[in-house]
Amino acid sequence: MRVVLAEDLFLLRDGLTRTLQDHGFEVVAAVDNGPSLLRALREEAPDVAVVDIRLPPSFTDEGLRAALEARRSRPSLPVLVLSQYVDQLYAHELLAGGQGAIGYLLKDRVTHTAQFVDAVRTVAAGGTVMDPQVIARLLARSDARGTTAALTPRELDVLRLMAEGRSNAAVGQSLHISESAVAKHTAAIFAKLRIDPSPDDNRRVLAVLAYLKR
Repeated sequence: MRVVLAEDLFLLRDGLTRTLQDHGFEVVAAVDNGPSLLRALREEAPDVAVVDIRLPPSFTDEGLRAALEARRSRPSLPVLVLSQYVDQLYAHELLAGGQGAIGYLLKDRVTHTAQFVDAVRTVAAGGTVMDPQVIARLLARSDARGTTAALTPRELDVLRLMAEGRSNAAVGQSLHISESAVAKHTAAIFAKLRIDPSPDDNRRVLAVLAYLKR
């Protein structure tokens, strides 16, 4: 699997490159600024991009902008963005297109190798991975407007795990309940939020997130 990596800090960029290579990925470009990232995404046509949001020269949202620009010409391009902080605006920007193959991970998570590598693979496969802290912020904002007030505590737990991109089986294992129980909770969530259920896991997550970020 071919990866384009963008990170301005040399030690972190080198560490991420080695981690990806150790797990079977081919890092076809490792860059440290926005213009180089956009050029690499266009020229290399990678299977997935792992991108720091803040890159030179502006150190604002250079990485995010380059990734979104690349997705305009190639909407299916999988992008996992890394950030030091939770920013709801960035999460909104990523999810706005609704195509999937998107991830938002806090940089603290990259020290957990298995979690980071799994996130890259999930996004590359077309899935959606959102950091639990991002999900908590989105849920908190929605709760303030009452959109999730009808959900039970268990349904909120299931919703958070669903939004992280987990399958019914993985949600069940995490909550120590059966897969059929997860399916019942999922059906109840969609009914209460008035979202049409879908057999496609990625579309289900995107639908939930799209509703919560309104």
